[in-house]
Amino acid sequence: MLELDYSRRALRFGFAARTSRGALSEHVAYYLHLRRADQPGVVGLGEASPLAGLSPDYGPDFEQIVANFCARFNTARHPADLTPEAAAALVPAALPALPALRFALETAVLDLRSGGRRQLYPNEFSRGRAALPINGLVWMGDAGFMREQIAQKLAAGYACLKLKIGSLDFDTELALLAEIRAVAGPERLMLRVDANGAFAPGEALDKLAALARFGVHSIEQPIGVGQWAALAALCRAAPVPVALDEELIGLTDPARQAALLDAVRPAYVVLKPTLLGGHAATRQWIALAQARGIGWWMTSALESNIGLNAVAQLAGEYEVAGFAQGLGTGQLYLNNLAAPLHIAAGELRYDPAGAWELPFSET
Repeated sequence: MLELDYSRRALRFGFAARTSRGALSEHVAYYLHLRRADQPGVVGLGEASPLAGLSPDYGPDFEQIVANFCARFNTARHPADLTPEAAAALVPAALPALPALRFALETAVLDLRSGGRRQLYPNEFSRGRAALPINGLVWMGDAGFMREQIAQKLAAGYACLKLKIGSLDFDTELALLAEIRAVAGPERLMLRVDANGAFAPGEALDKLAALARFGVHSIEQPIGVGQWAALAALCRAAPVPVALDEELIGLTDPARQAALLDAVRPAYVVLKPTLLGGHAATRQWIALAQARGIGWWMTSALESNIGLNAVAQLAGEYEVAGFAQGLGTGQLYLNNLAAPLHIAAGELRYDPAGAWELPFSET
C-alpha cells in the first residue's frame, strides 16, 4: 500500500520580485512525500506551489486542503502500483480546481515508480545526455534594475531573453529593447516579451507595431483573459506573433480547449503544468496545439527545484532543440532545495548522479 505525507517550505526571493499581481517576498511550496509501506526508505516527491493571483488553488486554506487530501489518500489504501493517470483522477479537475495538487501527486507517483531518484522520465535530459535551452527571465522593476538584469543575462551567454513588460512607461520599455538590440541583433538574440494582459484591446495593435521594430519573437498574453473575439482579431493582424498564457488557466474541458485554439488561432501557447493541472493536462494541450500547427514552450511557475525538475523532465520528452523553454527560475531563491540542476550558457542540465536536498528530515 501507499502512504502519503507532506511538508512545506517558505521560499525566499533573492530580491523583491515584482509581478503584474504585485510584489512577492516569498513563495510557499508544499511537498508531497509518497512511500510504499514495504519500502519506507524510497520516497517519491512532488511539489504543489500555487501562485498568488494566478493559481485557482491559491489561498489561505491550501495547506488544510493538502493535509485533508493526504488523510483521505491514506484511508483509501491505494495499491503500490498506482499509475500517474489514476493518481491524477483522484484530484478534481473541475471546480474547485486543484491543478497544483494534481501536478504534485502525478510527480510523486512518477518519482516513486522510478525508485525515488527524481528521474521521472527515461529521456536524454534526465539521463544527463542533453541540455534544454532556456530563456533568461528579466523581472519587472525600475529601468535601472531591468537594465542590470539584461546585462547579466547577456554576459551569461543566453540566446533568448524574456522581458516582463507593462509595469513601466511604454516608451521606457521600448528604450530598454532598443538598448538590447544595440548590443545584440535578432541573429544573436531572441527577444520575447510578456505583457500579462496589460494592454487594452484598443491600443494593443499599435503597441505590437512598436514592439515589432525590435524583431520581437513573440508577446505573451497582450490583453486580458476572456476576450476571445478581440484576441482572435489581434492574432490575425498582429505584426508580432501572439502566445497565450493566462488564457489557458482554468480551462480543463478538452472541448473548450479546442474551441479556444480554433477561435483565436495563436502562434504559440505557453504551458505551465502547475497552473494547468499537471503532466497529463499539459500533454493534452500539446496534442491540441500540435494538431493545429500551433507552437508551444513549457515554463515553470516559480516552483522550487523539485517542481522545476518535473517540468524540465516533461519538456525533455519532446523535441525542443534550439527552442528556449522558460526554466530558469531555480536561481531566484535564497533557500531553494539543493539539486543537480545546472545552468550554463543559457542551457539547463541535469546530473543524474548528483545529490538532492530533501524537504524533510530522514531521522
